[in-house]
Amino acid sequence: MASKAITAGVGIPMIIVGALMAWLWAPIGGDLQNQVELVGSTIGILGVIFFIAGLFYSKEPVMH
Repeated sequence: MASKAITAGVGIPMIIVGALMAWLWAPIGGDLQNQVELVGSTIGILGVIFFIAGLFYSKEPVMH
């Protein structure tokens, strides 16, 4: 059972914001291009981690 709040509420917006920062804002950044690209890609990677964590989240422990 996936958590829609974590997946759609946190993961997807972080991926979008990170991609926009790395692809659109970094080339305009001038002297700070490397730092903006690093922060954007880090936010995107964390978004992917939250997205995957939301897919595996369950409120009840799984007992086998």
